[in-house]
Amino acid sequence: MKQNTLLSPSLFLAVLALLHPLDSHAESSPAATAAPRGATDRAGGLISKAKKSENGEPAPLQTLSSNPAANPSLTPTAKPNILIILADDLGFSDLGCYGGDIQTPNLDALAANGLRFTQFYNTARCWPSRAALLTGYYAQQVKRDSLPGQTSGGKGVRPVWAPLLTELLAPQGYRSYHSGKWHIDGRPLENGFTHSFEVGAKAESNYFKAEGNQTDGTPSVQTPDYYVTSAVADHAVSCLREHSERFPNQPFFQYVAFTAPHFPLQAPEVDIAKYRDKYLKGWNAVATDRHARLTQMGITHHPLPAMETEVGPPYAFPQQLAVLGPNELNKPLPWEKLTPGQRQFQAAKMAVHAALVDRMDQEIGRVLAQLKTMGVFENTLILFLSDNGASAEMMVRGDGHDPEAPMGSKASFICLGPGWSSASNTPLRRHKTWVHEGGISTPLIVHWPAGFQARGELRHHPGHLVDIVPTLMQVSGAQKPAKIASEKVPSAPGHSLAGFLEKDDRSLNGHLWWLHEKNRAIRAGDWKLVALAGGEWELYDLSKDRGESNNLAKSNPVKVKELSELWEKDLEETIQLQKPNPKKPL
Repeated sequence: MKQNTLLSPSLFLAVLALLHPLDSHAESSPAATAAPRGATDRAGGLISKAKKSENGEPAPLQTLSSNPAANPSLTPTAKPNILIILADDLGFSDLGCYGGDIQTPNLDALAANGLRFTQFYNTARCWPSRAALLTGYYAQQVKRDSLPGQTSGGKGVRPVWAPLLTELLAPQGYRSYHSGKWHIDGRPLENGFTHSFEVGAKAESNYFKAEGNQTDGTPSVQTPDYYVTSAVADHAVSCLREHSERFPNQPFFQYVAFTAPHFPLQAPEVDIAKYRDKYLKGWNAVATDRHARLTQMGITHHPLPAMETEVGPPYAFPQQLAVLGPNELNKPLPWEKLTPGQRQFQAAKMAVHAALVDRMDQEIGRVLAQLKTMGVFENTLILFLSDNGASAEMMVRGDGHDPEAPMGSKASFICLGPGWSSASNTPLRRHKTWVHEGGISTPLIVHWPAGFQARGELRHHPGHLVDIVPTLMQVSGAQKPAKIASEKVPSAPGHSLAGFLEKDDRSLNGHLWWLHEKNRAIRAGDWKLVALAGGEWELYDLSKDRGESNNLAKSNPVKVKELSELWEKDLEETIQLQKPNPKKPL
């Protein structure tokens, strides 16, 4: 097996600087029942609802005393703090440390002093991924993605045996804070979070609007310079400051869920200006350049798949597309076939996407600076990841789109589209909602100086969002009860990644399973079986072909039969999991 150590952190960053010069905004280092969630208390010490102190301030949700003297084992270094940073619709190669051309110095620094996983998976969509991330189960297992004949999906309610990570960490003394997008059933304060800044639906359709956002139930106030990515970081920093002042001897779990770079593409003009003419060379050239950098970094070992010029958005909205004008395109046509006007329009769109990612990195830098100010940066386990790949969706929501407004401003509503989504997902195929690699594989950066010695290394071990909860349970000492509210807690599909932080292992434990909007897939070892909704199975050897360009289904029907039967078995077991337990005979 090849050694995974690539470069020292300083040399790693120097190489990135040569690949694409960085801006100076990196932070410096200062010193399941149908009842509503939270309706009843759970057994086993799990918390159902945020409790208030006498003065109305949310009280600690953990079952252990907040008095350090009552819990002598809770010292500042006894357990790691946990920071999960989740991006929304980020492509595999959007970050500098994953071969991208966008300035992300703060995330690059985490990678240079930590780990990058090259085969990390999600569920292909927003709400299923968040359910998997915070419960440790596939979304279908907890009714948070659609199953045949079941009440499930985006409006599904988790079974009582599927609490969020917060409630598993609480008995270990953790205080939990949420900042950003939610998109999980129930409300944050009912699910183990002490404080929550929740981005509402209206703000999800306009980055410059405070309307609909709330902090612990109090509506946000609109200001002239309001921008939701900054507001998310503001709240996270505020929670960390309060924790440092009031609960310095307790560990924390901070969950920061940005809406960036999800559509609409809207960003501050100062950030857009950095990239205004950068993408005039077009999506084909950008994809080629990114692939070359990924290959040089050792992340990619397969040819760049051809853009699928006949594949458009997953949902058709022709009337909304017409509002965007003649320069908008719903297919990734060869760049040289675009008119000059179309090239200018499309390049301007990608500039805004880049600005969204750039601004998110700047705000992440502020959160990291707060950890350093508190003196807890070294013993904070930081995970950065995305809910799915870049999106080819094209639509107009919210207040609509003003064609005369500057692109990326609060009056515009534009989407990335399949051309730039293909480039953002380089070196993989397809987009969000599909379960080909482009929709389900995204970055995972792990940083924890006090927890492991590896620096700037790659991890090729395949991982999935369902692995995050068992990983964090292991490092925190958390345990799951055998039963919750008299219901048996089923075994979860994930495994801890903690063992791979020091040493890589390319093998896959068991198999991974996907189903979203009838798109389906399964991965066992390096074999992946995948099919479009209503389509035939395709078979790929991912050890050679993560671009999914060489379909081996016809030449290896035995493997297709083996994996398809395994996929069907998992589906049936998941359906059975949702059925009520049969009553015992009297």
